[in-house]
Amino acid sequence: MNKYIILIPTFNEGESIVGLLQQLEKFRERERLPLDLLLIDDNSPDGTAEIVDDMQLSWVQILRRPKKSGLGAAYRSGFSQVMASNTYSHVITMDGDGSHRVEDLKSMIAAIKPGKSIVLGTRWISGGGVVNWPKSRQFLSKTGTRYAKFALKMESNDLTGGYRIYSSELLNALNLKDMKATGYCFQIEMAMAADLAGAVATEVPITFVERVDGVSKMTKAIVIEALLQITRWGLSRRLRPNADKLHYVK
Repeated sequence: MNKYIILIPTFNEGESIVGLLQQLEKFRERERLPLDLLLIDDNSPDGTAEIVDDMQLSWVQILRRPKKSGLGAAYRSGFSQVMASNTYSHVITMDGDGSHRVEDLKSMIAAIKPGKSIVLGTRWISGGGVVNWPKSRQFLSKTGTRYAKFALKMESNDLTGGYRIYSSELLNALNLKDMKATGYCFQIEMAMAADLAGAVATEVPITFVERVDGVSKMTKAIVIEALLQITRWGLSRRLRPNADKLHYVK
């Protein structure tokens, strides 16, 4: 029987996390899913972890990290803890600011394929979209994915999105400890690693809703990191394809 765990990295998400967890609790009860959650908190000054503690949800665990060190590092810590337990068949990644809608999770779970697999919540396909995003932000996201698709020779239509489901079989096949991306290009690195591992990739349309509470974590430094990393990975895949695969796949 499949068992799922959601990973949510947080840094100062106290304003949004309560509502999200309340929605997820209703979802797991309505769908009767074996669904747990690991909150990965980077010592949020606003007390995000303490706020979640006070909710006393038996299905929610908290991984407290000493400081903020990037999205990739947070997710790798979460993957490491979850995979060590050998409890879950699938790991779901999700933002803590409410931008990933809980109602899209049902169709994403239904799209899971057996074996090494990844389900990508996708904004830029038919049925998907964004809410409250300016044209400039949409252009940046679409352009980033187009460049990544070209550079990495991949077909996915939303390589920068973070709403995903990874099978444990896939995660166990990857050298997660050797991944280095820190910002949002971690999402691209994971999609590339899944492709190198031969995972079945399924895209499911989602609606991304721009956060109402809190402050966006997107910065120019994150965009520059992604551009430079994609270029390096693209060159590596063309010049040293076998070495690149050995780096990511056990």
